[in-house]
Amino acid sequence: MDISKILNADYIDLVFEGRNKKYGGYELRKNYPKRVGMALLVLLGIAVVLAIYAIINMNIKLSDKPKIIKREVVLAEPPPIDARRPPPPPPPPPPPPVKPTVKFTPPVIKKDQEVKEEEVPPPQKEIINVGKTTHDGDPNAINPGIEEKSSGTGVVAAPAPPAIFTYVEQMPTAGYDYQDYLNKHIVYPDAAREGGIEGRVIVKFVVNEDGSISDVTIARSQDPTLDNEAKRVVATFPKWKAGKQNGKPVKVYFTLPIVFKLQ
Repeated sequence: MDISKILNADYIDLVFEGRNKKYGGYELRKNYPKRVGMALLVLLGIAVVLAIYAIINMNIKLSDKPKIIKREVVLAEPPPIDARRPPPPPPPPPPPPVKPTVKFTPPVIKKDQEVKEEEVPPPQKEIINVGKTTHDGDPNAINPGIEEKSSGTGVVAAPAPPAIFTYVEQMPTAGYDYQDYLNKHIVYPDAAREGGIEGRVIVKFVVNEDGSISDVTIARSQDPTLDNEAKRVVATFPKWKAGKQNGKPVKVYFTLPIVFKLQ
């Protein structure tokens, strides 16, 4: 290769001088800068598309967030006091304390001659023996207050356990982050958002033996729209780990506060 070609030749041409340039190695090295440039352009295009998508998604989320509506409440001035109007009458005095109506009659002492026969109480029959026989001596007479034979076992049965427990040895647990579940599934009602209504709703529900949720009620109400949304989301809870009493799954009441707050 003459000097003019050497000055204008690439490094690859100098390396493969006198060799088979149709071999794949020459082609790979010759077009390597072009392939790197194309790869960089593709990566740059993907990065631009992802950035545009992230910006659009962020704008959509910001537009969906509820806005705080501030309202200024102006209290009306109280009506002027009319000096000509007479003052209200004073309240009536409290009633006097109630006196006892039972009257104590002192005993009257009389002489024996003045006491009539009907005033003297008749003498009571003296009871000598208390048991299965009476004073008349009838051994077969059984006191009606005592049963000689009884079919009872003498053991008082324990009261039946409640159908739904309030507190048990092992309280039910969600087994997952129910707070995160509430944040993802609660939809702030439009009426409450427009009215600026927020607050805490306390929901009471039953965790059954199999962990399912039932009997969802509102223990403390805040607003009908917020109450209905809280009941709807709690009713869709996945199964919990059931509570246990004496090692057996039982139904347990569970109370859960849910806070609605406008961002």
